[in-house]
Amino acid sequence: MSRLHVVHTTTFGYDGLVGASYNEVRMLPRSEPRQTVLSATLEIDPSTWRHDFLDYWNTATTAFECGTPHRSLTLSAVSRVEVRQPALPAPLGWDVVRSDMAVDAMAEFLELSPTTEVPDELAELARESAGRPDSTPDDVARAICAAVHGGMEYVPGVTAVHSTAAHAWTERKGVCQDMAHLSVGALRSIGIPARYVSGYLHPAGEGEVGRTVVGESHAWVEWWVGHWVGHDPTNDIDVGEHHVVVGRGREYSDVPPVRGIFAGGGTQAMDVQVRITREA
Repeated sequence: MSRLHVVHTTTFGYDGLVGASYNEVRMLPRSEPRQTVLSATLEIDPSTWRHDFLDYWNTATTAFECGTPHRSLTLSAVSRVEVRQPALPAPLGWDVVRSDMAVDAMAEFLELSPTTEVPDELAELARESAGRPDSTPDDVARAICAAVHGGMEYVPGVTAVHSTAAHAWTERKGVCQDMAHLSVGALRSIGIPARYVSGYLHPAGEGEVGRTVVGESHAWVEWWVGHWVGHDPTNDIDVGEHHVVVGRGREYSDVPPVRGIFAGGGTQAMDVQVRITREA
């Protein structure tokens, strides 16, 4: 078990006066079987109205507006979370994963979109892995994530939030979002339900207790084999005690940290800082 203190600050600056802005924020974790949220707050400056709710995907969401003229907007999400690694039951086979009941229940996590559709090369690799004798869905999922990890170089700035999985694979470069989209798409292409997960990652392995490090917003995947299995294709490791879940969906567009519009203001600049302290 680890206890992590996460401070995620996003600041928008404008070169002119913004008359109004309307936004949704998904930056706070929720308690679930593998993590317990001890505290979670979101400060918004300036803000004239806000509404906190759970969205369709069960992600903690804050909708807010600011009708006061402003030249900057700061969002500060602070949370303390205990994370543990629960024991998972044995993964089930193709007969369950591809059953009519599973296909019906998991339809939203089997559909490919322009963002998650993978190139023929990766789809063929997934089919070959699934066609091997005695291969299980869990084995194949791990092989797919290993292929994405091995075939991609982590390079920020090559892709953007609206880039597709296919574009990232062509470049052979990208960030965690791209590797998650590639893995999700390849898994779905062979009938394994998969979902995109957003959250935070403490980057320093075990990490020194009490030491604050520069962390990061992160993305990984979960596949369904009778239960959900979390895996981080960027690092090719199972999700563990240094991963904090914020939201889940079909792809990035279901769980962006911030989404909104503003009137006036001219050019916008954004600064994001994530700092994580391991408390236990």
